[in-house]
Amino acid sequence: MKNSGFALNGRRLLATTATGLVLGMAVATSGQAQLRPSEEDVAGIQKDYSPYAGRNTRGGGFADSLLWGDTHLHTTFSMDAGMFGTVLGPEDAYRFARGELVTSNTGQRAQLVRPLDFLVVADHAENLGVPLLLAEGNAELLENEYGRRFYDLIQEGNGYAAYDLWGREGMTQFIDVIDDPRIQRNTWDRQIEIAEEYNEPGVFTAMLGFEWTLSGTLVDPGNLHRVVIFRDGADRVSQVLPFSLFDGQDVELLWDYMQNYEDLTGGEVLAIPHNGNVSNGKMFALERMNGEPIDAEYAAMRMRWEPLVETTQIKGDSEAHPFLSPNDEFADYGTWDKADIGGIIPKTPEMLPFEYTRTALQIGLQQFMKLGVNPFKMGMIGSSDSHTALSTTRDENFFGKMDTGEPSPDRWKSYVIQAFGGDEALSTFEYDVLASGLAGVWATENTREAIFDAMKRKEVYATTGTRIAVRFFGGWDYAEDDAYRPDVIDIGYAKGVPMGGDLEPAPEGATAPVFMVGALKDAWWGNLDRIQIVKGWVDTEGERHERIFDVAVSDGREIGEDGRATTEVGNTVDVENATWTNTIGAPELRTVWTDPDFDPSVPAVYYARVLEIPTPTWQAYDEARLGADMTPEGIPRFHQERAYTSPIWYTPPE
Repeated sequence: MKNSGFALNGRRLLATTATGLVLGMAVATSGQAQLRPSEEDVAGIQKDYSPYAGRNTRGGGFADSLLWGDTHLHTTFSMDAGMFGTVLGPEDAYRFARGELVTSNTGQRAQLVRPLDFLVVADHAENLGVPLLLAEGNAELLENEYGRRFYDLIQEGNGYAAYDLWGREGMTQFIDVIDDPRIQRNTWDRQIEIAEEYNEPGVFTAMLGFEWTLSGTLVDPGNLHRVVIFRDGADRVSQVLPFSLFDGQDVELLWDYMQNYEDLTGGEVLAIPHNGNVSNGKMFALERMNGEPIDAEYAAMRMRWEPLVETTQIKGDSEAHPFLSPNDEFADYGTWDKADIGGIIPKTPEMLPFEYTRTALQIGLQQFMKLGVNPFKMGMIGSSDSHTALSTTRDENFFGKMDTGEPSPDRWKSYVIQAFGGDEALSTFEYDVLASGLAGVWATENTREAIFDAMKRKEVYATTGTRIAVRFFGGWDYAEDDAYRPDVIDIGYAKGVPMGGDLEPAPEGATAPVFMVGALKDAWWGNLDRIQIVKGWVDTEGERHERIFDVAVSDGREIGEDGRATTEVGNTVDVENATWTNTIGAPELRTVWTDPDFDPSVPAVYYARVLEIPTPTWQAYDEARLGADMTPEGIPRFHQERAYTSPIWYTPPE
């Protein structure tokens, strides 16, 4: 009876509830019919009620998607990767970037903590794919004299000798020792096909590109490499072959190739110069490669084709140098200043201003005053330059520069650059490298077109490997509380310009530019120490200057009247165990800052630098995990990861 009564009561309850629901639905339906706005009512609304309708189009002016990628990755298709032992190809690179578990070149399991959003496999154009074809025993290649010599050396287990032969008798002499277009067409078509297979708009973007690799000669060396990136897919890109060093040794010839591509296909292309720190003063030189001074036409062409510069990567950081920025206590980071890319000519102080991005931005202002055009009006980007096909840019998951630098107790001893000139003091080793870097792109969507467009307008930034989210806007009337508004991004675009932009002319009554900046920590890494704004300008005498302002700091520290916070954030790193805690720093920082020293008569450039709290380096992880015993002095066991935004420029009114 109790069970029966319970069931009866349950049925009654269910019936009552169901009736209520039905009646409620009827009332709601009736009410909806009465309250639904008419077409005339809707037509009378002058503006979309939804604040997000159309906002992620360029017409709306919003780039809402922060996408992470690597624009500079090499696989076995590159001579200086495949010859040394890299066996992973573009397919492996894309699978790894998409977050899949892969087996490394040395047989170790590897995976990213989070997938990337896009990748450019930028294998060297010079004899593209020859290592792969050698491994396959390609008959056409083995008919070639040098192809056979390379093959025999590799079969003997002496890949470095094959690479050295190619370098000395080919690359450094500007001689294509293979000289068979069938080989290049074979491998270029394969690269395009693989990229098309892995390109999935809205999910993952496989951008097509290659590297043009001018390193100079044995008597006049210098890194002038460029990564060339296409906006387009196979239908257009397959109409051309990559432009190699053997096709031309002047960057202006590369620009001609790019112009010809656009004329032929109707597509678009850009180039990103590599890290300038191993160029021996050539990357931002004031002379063209033919020895003539740069002029306005050259400056305009450079900015037409090269809107960005790679500021940080495995081969050191090129944002700033302590010799050039003695008042910057954070400038000596990942410093490579022994020699050029070949370890041939020692570095001299005179070379440094033409190698580092911060100083180059100021030199660009000087040239603007002289030529009327700024040749170095560059946004900043970071990428890896890994030659393992694995884009690993976090210290606890770092797989090295080459396959010889994959995790092992002694990897720190391996060469990255073995000095061609024979002076071992000019060689660099795995222990010198950074686990860097990444490209952050503010795009409207995850597609080739949207990412390329963001790069072209310079709404991008660099990090040294972690995923710090940064926004940077410049204008004339941001209010102090604008940075804390929920519609902060709308305000950023409405009142000013984003990173990569030019300040609009000052409105009447404005006395100084105002910048709004915010940063959010990588959810899987260290808290934030501070946000800085780095200002560069040129005075009326044409002399360049710089100043650093701490604009937002963590832990309640004070910023003095000189614009600096002298109290350090602290350090929780346990070097012996390669651990740290997020008990210092802040998960987020944001502020609005007005330039206190603004002179409206001189040009200026501003960018934001964001610093994390100290965390262990990959060298510390190797010692803790692998028992590595690194003996050279000066190897860092902790450092402060960082981000560099693309700048915002101010130009005086005429």
